[in-house]
Amino acid sequence: MPEIVPLPADYAAWLTELKARIHNAQQRATLAVNRELVLLYWQIGRDILARQDREGWGAKVIERLAQDLRNAFPDMKGFSPRNLKYMRAFAEAWPEEEFVQAVLAQLPWYHQLALLDRLKSADERRWYAAKAIEHNWSRNVLVMQIETRLLARQGQAVTNFALALPKPQSDLGRESLKDPYRFDFLGLGEEAQEREIEHALVKHVTDFLLELGAGFAYVGRQVLLNVGGDDFFIDLLFYHLKLRCFVVIELKAGAFKPEHLGQLGFYLTAVDRQVKSEHDNPSIGLLLCKSKNKVVAEYALGDKTQPMGIAEYRLVESLPAELQTSLPSIEQIERALADEAGDDPA
Repeated sequence: MPEIVPLPADYAAWLTELKARIHNAQQRATLAVNRELVLLYWQIGRDILARQDREGWGAKVIERLAQDLRNAFPDMKGFSPRNLKYMRAFAEAWPEEEFVQAVLAQLPWYHQLALLDRLKSADERRWYAAKAIEHNWSRNVLVMQIETRLLARQGQAVTNFALALPKPQSDLGRESLKDPYRFDFLGLGEEAQEREIEHALVKHVTDFLLELGAGFAYVGRQVLLNVGGDDFFIDLLFYHLKLRCFVVIELKAGAFKPEHLGQLGFYLTAVDRQVKSEHDNPSIGLLLCKSKNKVVAEYALGDKTQPMGIAEYRLVESLPAELQTSLPSIEQIERALADEAGDDPA
């Protein structure tokens, strides 16, 4: 055990910096290994495609190749017939080596399989790949975002941001909201009331923040504001780090009504006068309701000067509750298949 001696005054700060440098070096090394592996798999897939076209290779040749590669590299995983077919599909889906090198090589192989298995359109694959890189999504998060159709929902809320916010904040604000929001992770039935939903959202705040999207930071639930001696409570209050503003979220268990915006506007005014600092942008309001008439929502926002958005939420998926609990998840099925194959596709 090293002898305990008095430490220099700057030792603790230097040690913290040193740990960060070591951690960053480890990350760079991991990324470099992953990059080389993805490029290798793409090159193998490209070669298989070329030989199939030129020489008519069939499934038996792939199986023989898998066996020979396993014998040559017994310590390396990933040379099963199944994974070799994925390499071929990977090269077929992305014929441009420059794009693979510049973009896709930043994602682990498991991410590549998720993009291949779950998306048919090259444009959709590019979009989700870019988002996964931008937000550092794990594979499970990537799969969840694909399954919940993030691309189709993002930027779809009815808002007045184009009139109430300056550019580029209006564009960023619009892209920060979705429609509908999916709260099926709460395990609540369709008839859940507002306070029950609020409580569940705070209990599952990590999942809630993931559904809200990048940039949202949780401030509080039932936030007290005193106006003229009367107490008022905001359902949910967030701060958006990119927009640099508070986001007031109000929940309505029923259908949208125009008068709901009056209450939301009141809360926005109170937050701007009592909570917002001089460095913050004007607060944004998001009204989450069980259902809405889009035309009515657009009319209701027509004369509002405060930035507001209206979106629906979904508490459960389309499957009946008894089936949701009894059916295995996609991840469980994939694990079972991988175990049965006896070879990890990574």
